[in-house]
Amino acid sequence: MADPKKVAIIVTSHASMGDTGEKTGVWLEEFTTPYYHLRDAGLTVDVFSVAGGDIPIDPRSVEGDAQKEESVARYLKDERLQTTVKTTPSVDQIDLDGYDAVFFPGGHGTMWDYPPNGAIAEVVSQGLDAGKIIATVCHGPACLVNAKTKAGAPVVKGRRVTSFSNSEEKAAGLTDVVPFLLETKLRELGAMYESVDDFQPFAIRDGDLITGQNPASAKKVADSLIEALTHSAKRREVA
Repeated sequence: MADPKKVAIIVTSHASMGDTGEKTGVWLEEFTTPYYHLRDAGLTVDVFSVAGGDIPIDPRSVEGDAQKEESVARYLKDERLQTTVKTTPSVDQIDLDGYDAVFFPGGHGTMWDYPPNGAIAEVVSQGLDAGKIIATVCHGPACLVNAKTKAGAPVVKGRRVTSFSNSEEKAAGLTDVVPFLLETKLRELGAMYESVDDFQPFAIRDGDLITGQNPASAKKVADSLIEALTHSAKRREVA
């Protein structure tokens, strides 16, 4: 029997919303929904962060109605995962050879620390080059911004992708706070950007790259990732 597939989740370490004085970090649902969905499907999941240590969680993603989200409620009772979140190794410590896929959750923190981080760009570039699945949701596609192919082109050039849209950023009131608009940046890099109505679930798989539009899309991305890994395993078994 084949060993279970292994997925690395790499989360933001950035905790401040620009110079507004407000806190940000990972949007919890975008981490917990894929984490539990992948684990419940029998996959092995390890958690890393950009800088290592305690992962900042956007306070808005654990307040009020956010706690009604099943995976968030599950996390708030899960002392083991809470301990994991406080003691993550950094992305610099990841051995990509040991994983079949990498998942990047979103949250506004990613807009500040994913793009300039060389290790993030390397994981994306080397992962795609090695045929591993790269999956990400909402602001998580900021991990793609500085990743290049071996030929030096943006990895998103000519690919179908989605992310938190300009319209959704405007609705969130953060257009002038984020360092750049993710939809605009992806288009500038040559991506074939697609989206649906604001805050509706939507995910795209283009080969080994899976992207989701917003927090509501986290499960769709996880489902697509599981399907991709399962299909890959079956294909190898047949071969």
